Amino acid sequence: MKSDAQKPSTWKPYKKGMCDGCWSGCCTLPLEASAYDLIRLELITEDEAASSLKKVAKRLIKEGFVRSYHANSGLFMIEQRHGRDCIFLGEDRLCTVYEKRPEVCREFPKIGPRPGFCPASKK
Repeated sequence: MKSDAQKPSTWKPYKKGMCDGCWSGCCTLPLEASAYDLIRLELITEDEAASSLKKVAKRLIKEGFVRSYHANSGLFMIEQRHGRDCIFLGEDRLCTVYEKRPEVCREFPKIGPRPGFCPASKK
């Protein structure tokens, strides 16, 4: 069965090296980021994070980096290109902000819709 990023039941158990030559299926999943992640990405400053996250969200939505902000959880939903690819995914299907990537990306597939499994599929 072929892996479908939108159907975690089709994912394969994660093994080291699966990312090599993968089409970046994990980068098509919705991405929640914290204020700390946005600071690391250099989208906001620590001062902005300490003041009003609602104002930060409004600005980042206008600039096209964020789709929405959930005040109860304090998480920002990162915008996706064409409703699918992460805005930080390059045309070569590699992350353009890899060293600054959000924590959820750093921890995938340990965390996510199906921990320990990956939607890996060859390019």
